[in-house]
Amino acid sequence: MIAFPPTRAAALDRLEAFLPKAGVAYARTRNFDRAGHVSALSPYLRHRVITEEEVLRKVRAAHCYKAAEKFIQEVYWRTYWKGWLELRPAVWDQYKTDRTAAWNAVQSQDGLRQRWQDACAGETGIACFDHWARDLTKTGYLHNHARMWFASIWIFTLQLPWALGADFFLRHLLDGDPASNTLSWRWVGGLQTKGKTYLARPANIADYTDGRFVPEGLAAVAAPLEGPPHPAPRPCPVSDPIPKTGRIGLLVTEEDLSPDWLPITPDATAFCQTTSHRSHLAVAPQVTDFVGNLCDMPRVLPDDIAKWMAMHRLDHVVTSYIPTGPTRDALAQVPLTQIIRPFDAAAWPHATAGFFKFKTAIPGLLSAL
Repeated sequence: MIAFPPTRAAALDRLEAFLPKAGVAYARTRNFDRAGHVSALSPYLRHRVITEEEVLRKVRAAHCYKAAEKFIQEVYWRTYWKGWLELRPAVWDQYKTDRTAAWNAVQSQDGLRQRWQDACAGETGIACFDHWARDLTKTGYLHNHARMWFASIWIFTLQLPWALGADFFLRHLLDGDPASNTLSWRWVGGLQTKGKTYLARPANIADYTDGRFVPEGLAAVAAPLEGPPHPAPRPCPVSDPIPKTGRIGLLVTEEDLSPDWLPITPDATAFCQTTSHRSHLAVAPQVTDFVGNLCDMPRVLPDDIAKWMAMHRLDHVVTSYIPTGPTRDALAQVPLTQIIRPFDAAAWPHATAGFFKFKTAIPGLLSAL
């Protein structure tokens, strides 16, 4: 079982231990659901306890680009998903609408409610799926390949609403990210890349679990789900002007726990935790505790930010840009000066289409680091 101590030191130790494997070894074994073949850095990267820049610089120092290309691309997948959603925030709103409709259906349909409860509890009778459900709720983590299998079985075999599967992950994953999670579930269901679905196949599961699981009774076809077309991308967001006068407060959110790059000297600093906003249901305590323990600074609730400003006589509140998702929803009414990391500002404009187009920009983005 992988443990995730909620400290930057633990994240750096894990990165150093993984670096020798980040090259050809990762490319060769990353799809196997085994411990030790992936970095397991995602809970830290998701909250920017360590940053993408740090990881990429370390990897490039240890390996040539060709050897580490697969791992580098995996780091940039997270950036791509964030940029894609940032250019189309209405897709997040549509997810919330779909989730509400699906939850209403669960409340009113006994058969659907039972299937949903069994899936969340790992009591479907599909051994691999039940193992992954229980493992996720116990550890807060799943191998990426297992996440794909799980989502496919949830949608196509169990015939459950995709939005409630995405919600299940957001409630339990330590690395639960509104962009990566939501858009990956959409991709499995055929909503993200229109008409393209991901079908969990018994032979593939057997191969990449080293024969631990050989499931029977899985769906043999994966018909694409129906949904609205993608909205046209909006212009890429830009940073707000940095205040030149007045007292400045720094508000740290769980979207970026490494705010030292911001070009300000704050008169007060506070951490606003919004983990509970990830779902309309209760978020797993281990997720809330993990995020809360990552940041050691004074706390402020979203509804109390005005009081915090008054207490410290603040004229402005500056924060790292808050991307589309639950934290942005929670702080929508708070007047904030938001500054976009140069890493994101450089990458997000390339997320206008699919990842294939985006990845052609990766060598240039790396050089700019």
